[in-house]
Amino acid sequence: MSLSNRLAAESSPYLLQHSRNPVDWYPWGEEAFRTARERGVPVFLSVGYSSCHWCHVMERESFEDEATAGILNNHFVSIKVDREERPDVDDVYMSAVQAMGNRGGWPLSAFLLPDGRPFFGGTYFPPDGRGGRPGFGSLLLRIAGIWRERHSDLEEAAVKLMDALGAGAGAAAGVARRPLTRELLDGLSSALHGSFDTRHGGFGGAPKFPPHQALDWLLVQAGRGGPGTAALAGLADGTLEAMALGGIHDHVGGGFHRYSTDERWLLPHFEKMLTDNALLLGLYARAHARSGRALFGRTARGIGDYLLSEMRGPEGAFFAGTDADSEGEEGRYFVWSALQLRDALGADAPLVEAAYGVRAEGNFCDEATGKATARNVLHLGKEPPPGEVARLEPLLRKLKEVRSGRVPPSLDDKRIAGWNALAISGLAAAAGPLGEPRYLEAARIAARFLLTTARDGSGRLLRSWKDGRGTIAGFLEDEAFLANALLDLAAATGGDEARGWLAEARRSVETIRTRFRNPDGPGFLSSGEGNETLLVRGRGLFDTAIPSAPAAACLALVRVARLTGETALADEAREAVEEVSGLMERAPHGTETWYLVADLLLGEGTGEAGPQGGAPRAPGGGDRPGFDGEGCEGGVCAPRRPGR
Repeated sequence: MSLSNRLAAESSPYLLQHSRNPVDWYPWGEEAFRTARERGVPVFLSVGYSSCHWCHVMERESFEDEATAGILNNHFVSIKVDREERPDVDDVYMSAVQAMGNRGGWPLSAFLLPDGRPFFGGTYFPPDGRGGRPGFGSLLLRIAGIWRERHSDLEEAAVKLMDALGAGAGAAAGVARRPLTRELLDGLSSALHGSFDTRHGGFGGAPKFPPHQALDWLLVQAGRGGPGTAALAGLADGTLEAMALGGIHDHVGGGFHRYSTDERWLLPHFEKMLTDNALLLGLYARAHARSGRALFGRTARGIGDYLLSEMRGPEGAFFAGTDADSEGEEGRYFVWSALQLRDALGADAPLVEAAYGVRAEGNFCDEATGKATARNVLHLGKEPPPGEVARLEPLLRKLKEVRSGRVPPSLDDKRIAGWNALAISGLAAAAGPLGEPRYLEAARIAARFLLTTARDGSGRLLRSWKDGRGTIAGFLEDEAFLANALLDLAAATGGDEARGWLAEARRSVETIRTRFRNPDGPGFLSSGEGNETLLVRGRGLFDTAIPSAPAAACLALVRVARLTGETALADEAREAVEEVSGLMERAPHGTETWYLVADLLLGEGTGEAGPQGGAPRAPGGGDRPGFDGEGCEGGVCAPRRPGR
């Protein structure tokens, strides 16, 4: 089939994946909504991303099906959005789906009036009704019938949803403020103690996502020393160890998969995201520097080498992520049968089998059927002694060489500005502790790319870059993460170079204050000048798979203030933290970045500069609290958004 719809002109790998669908997809834009108004039909909005397993499933089942496409084309105008390019669009309609009482996730499926107001939505819909979800085709016909016969019902639903979205956008204003005291900050440490999984590490139960910001907090507190900090260090070390030993860690190729479907960190969903690996790189390097543990150092170096060898474009910027699937199967590229190991390693195979828990029947089951596959996710039952590590390392290199002959998962090669900034922070933080100057040089190159190439004609940072072209004005997360990354570079270098990075960070902070300031109160909005005006203006107050953007912006303000003496910047950040202090108390595990800002404001930062956390050194030298991020579970790639 030839390229048959409007997505063929897009640059997003996710949108291009759908360019051959028989669905008459439109990209997000006025043309789609104008067409809906002219035809007098509702809009179907589908939001996903290229490495989302269940997005692929819904595409195969519904969007590639001629009959389903016919219903969509006859009764709707269909819009496809890459959530990684347009987090603002995703946030609005994800909030709407959650306001309906549904669990959010991807693929996000929303039904809109031609003016963009949502009236119904959900996530993954199977082709036939099952698992409590209606069949997608029958749902489409039902909505089309209601549109014709009871249009006023949909208008009423849209009004109610818009009221709910407005209330959600003002969530911080409705919660009583709390004084910024050590007692408030201790509440986060207590919450992490209370939800810590003493058996398997991490916080809460399955599924488990890497708790980046919780670990950042724990490492900052552990670095301070004093009463109680040893216990906090134990929470961090226990979690980092469990993840490093588990199947969520790619022991052959380095780096981490998105999340674990079980409580043991054993069985992952296999997509790899730049965000996770960027954040974990700095965390493992800092933990290694504090504890001296070789496991943490090896794990950090494996992440750094993976980023430099497999996730970097020729210009020095980093790709967004890789898929979970290859050859139509999730995890096929990463798992091993006992026979495959023996073919690859010969007489040395038993050493790897014993160390990495390989069984003849396998430990990896098909998610849909629950049946054993005779394939194994490699994982360590315990940390090997140094002698065994030395014997295993060449065998793992051989497995990597063998694995490179397999069909790899697809690569999403767009460069997201804010995610690249996270990688810069991680590389800058890791270079010193690991003795890897090449990591620092890679961070410099990526920073120069963001400061020069990833810009529009007026010098404004662009969100996404691919094939020599940047698109979409950057959002707050892009500029805030960049400011912190430049500060991390300043902390990792010295002399004139450090002063240069600090000057760039100061300019980035000024851009944040100019473009994203909240006109109705303290703090910042997720979108600003140059971004599209949507139904509501998002705040993004909670940490998800990445730090909260307004919290990261405030962190940059305080860090610059401490280096330059500009107390007005710290005062501005303090007002923003005070506004959300009630939310911090209500959902401490979910607002960790705000706690890191408050920690600096109280003058108790440690001087340890991690990715988006800790205090700077002077230049010259989901559904419930307990999870963050997103991943695929139960037929949906689902977000964890504390406080929602």
